[in-house]
Amino acid sequence: VYYPSSPPSPLPLTTIMERILDFSQPLDVPLLDQVVERLFTGTAAERPAIQKVITQFQEHPDAWTRVDSILEHAKSLQTKYVGLLILENLIKYRWKALPREQCEGIKTFIVSLVIRISSDPASLAREKVFVGKLNYTLVQILKQEWPNRWENFIPEIVAASKTNESLCENNMSILKLLSEEIFDFGSGQMTQAKVKELKASFNKDFSLIYELCEFILERATKPSLIVVTLETLLRFLGWIPVGYIFETKMIDTLLERYLPVPVSRNAALQCLTEIGSLSIGPAYDAHFIKMFMFFMSKVPLILPPTTNIAVAYENGSRDEQTFIQYLSLFFTGFFRAHIMILEKAECTPMLLEALGYLVKISQVEEVEVFKICLDYWSQLASELYHETPYMPASPLLLGNLPLHASPRRVFYGPVLSRVRAVMIGRMPRPEEVLIVEDENKQLIREIIKDTDSINLYKSMRETLIYLTHLDCDDTQSIMLERLAAQVNGSEWSWQNLNTLCWAIGSISGAQGEEYEKRFLVTVIKDLLGMCEVKRGKDNKAVVASNIMYVVGQYPRFLRAHWRFLKTVVNKLFEFMHETHPGIQDMACDTFLKIAQKTRKKFVVCQTQEVVPFVEEILQTLPTIIMDLEPHQVQSFYESMGYLIGACENPQQRDTWIASLMDYPNQSWTAIVSEAPRDMNIMLQPETMKQVLAILKTNVRAATSLGHAYVSQLGKMFLDLLTVYSWYSKGISNVIATQGVQAAKFSQVLAMRSIKRETLRLLETFIERSEDPRMVTATFLTPLLNSVLGDYQANIPDARDPEVLSLMTCLVN
Repeated sequence: VYYPSSPPSPLPLTTIMERILDFSQPLDVPLLDQVVERLFTGTAAERPAIQKVITQFQEHPDAWTRVDSILEHAKSLQTKYVGLLILENLIKYRWKALPREQCEGIKTFIVSLVIRISSDPASLAREKVFVGKLNYTLVQILKQEWPNRWENFIPEIVAASKTNESLCENNMSILKLLSEEIFDFGSGQMTQAKVKELKASFNKDFSLIYELCEFILERATKPSLIVVTLETLLRFLGWIPVGYIFETKMIDTLLERYLPVPVSRNAALQCLTEIGSLSIGPAYDAHFIKMFMFFMSKVPLILPPTTNIAVAYENGSRDEQTFIQYLSLFFTGFFRAHIMILEKAECTPMLLEALGYLVKISQVEEVEVFKICLDYWSQLASELYHETPYMPASPLLLGNLPLHASPRRVFYGPVLSRVRAVMIGRMPRPEEVLIVEDENKQLIREIIKDTDSINLYKSMRETLIYLTHLDCDDTQSIMLERLAAQVNGSEWSWQNLNTLCWAIGSISGAQGEEYEKRFLVTVIKDLLGMCEVKRGKDNKAVVASNIMYVVGQYPRFLRAHWRFLKTVVNKLFEFMHETHPGIQDMACDTFLKIAQKTRKKFVVCQTQEVVPFVEEILQTLPTIIMDLEPHQVQSFYESMGYLIGACENPQQRDTWIASLMDYPNQSWTAIVSEAPRDMNIMLQPETMKQVLAILKTNVRAATSLGHAYVSQLGKMFLDLLTVYSWYSKGISNVIATQGVQAAKFSQVLAMRSIKRETLRLLETFIERSEDPRMVTATFLTPLLNSVLGDYQANIPDARDPEVLSLMTCLVN
């Protein structure tokens, strides 16, 4: 807030610049206040000039000589920050070059300013942010001066802390900041030798710091002082000698005095978490057991065992939510380091109670809290799975094996059953599909494969697979029980069904083949029955999409049961005519997934069949795809490419490829043959849209067919280059008549999309070709003549980067 009651009229910026940057005269601090204020409140037009003045002032070699005046007399907090920034840069870059007396003067000034403000509780509270900046500046000086030129810093700050509660509180903040700068961030800011020297100095005088912390924690009553002391102590716990932890009253004080009190509870729990996570060998096992037992005697008084922790978290205050999060960190950290010693008979009741708390915390909706628990459950399940002895069967098929071989698996069985229920009830969506609009205003599907949700799904899937290996029967029992609740309607909801089916799909391959067969048959039977009895298109659509998802996740079962596979695929073809949003996409995606994983089953003549199933599909192909959108047709063609590509008879494969591509080839031939009579046809929006769709279909077919696509490419290669040339000339003509800005016109963008898709088609085939000599002899010369000549002739804005990608592919 600007301080004058009636501020003077603003001076011209040229006058301000001259007066601020005139280092031959004393600094006009009120004027600097005014300048900084105008930087934040002035007009957009004048801000760049004001910023330039302030930057020049900060960068002046003598700017540091003005800092004492700024910090003493400035009224604006922002102006004081400018002064501290100047000082920080001086300390960082020029401290060693300053005369000794000036270093001492700066140090004395900052120390006295910190003491003056922090000695008064009112001023400390009022200027808390500014004092924090001062503390940081003081720590930067300490990193330069201590211990060689300020040997008594620790004794001095400890002695001063015992004289004034308010001063003590700020001094603890300084010690905390100093510890962070050295132990957490030191390696990136100082040399290793300097970091080592500072750590040694800290260790040498730590007994004084510990005595101060102990002094405060035993006598202080001011909540803010207690909290900052605990936070400071937390920074030390990771590196101090363990004697300070286990051979003093520290743990008892934290548990007895500060954990039960709400105001200090979270800070105390953080300290206990840091201690509990220490791995320091068996010599201190008894101490850790004692600490855990003492801790577990206190937790029920704060959070009774009967508490619904998910609800308590949802309705709790911020501090209560933080406590639950810190509690999960304590349990997971302690278990990672010491769970083996807690499995002793006298500790097992408390251990099971603690695991019960962790299961309940796992039900909290907040994802970050759940991830903490998930990481530990994943570790525990993996550890139990990899324990010896292994059974003689394949280790990937342990789902139906008894647990008698591992007492630890038996012990954790009831807990892990509850964990399975949590995982099944929280399974996230396996992938995210976004419907986005491309540059031609067409809707396309974009699969996002690297999001937090996907990463969470992968972690949960891995954990649930381990849990299924450990007890397949329990996993099946929970899933089928929840599916029954969906069928009878007692727990019916779209979200519940989706989550359950995502979980069912996630454990594919984690069970023995017979177990998986019985389980999947039951699941599909119940889902099909539900689809029949549900009323409303939306409900039916949700059930149908889940059926498609589940069957697509179990290729081993489909490969082993041809009649079922054929029935599923025919059902998918039915769904391709369903206009309900999302169903056609799901059907095409599932067909693609099945085609990739069961392709060989489609190209051989199965028992009781007259022809291979792929031939039946090709005969009815126009009917199957008649209701699909262009991007769905392209997905279908990619699926068919995988099926046909699995045929090992080249002649039969080429026949099927010709049949597959007959429909788009007819459209392509009609357009290309009509164009010479009237080139304007090629520039019509509908024609360009059709050409682009045909090219995209061919790209998807080439992607899955690989080298076998050569038979199709040979039919359209020369026409492909001709069309490429036509649209290149079209782009050049538009830009020549309407200027460079025409490169952004919708017509030009459509033509460039066709060129890019042509290049992408060629690159896709060449990349997958198995005969480089044939590619060179047949395609290389005309391709280079058309593509490189066009690239050279185009203006820079109309050149396609895909050309360079294609050339790279050719070279490779």
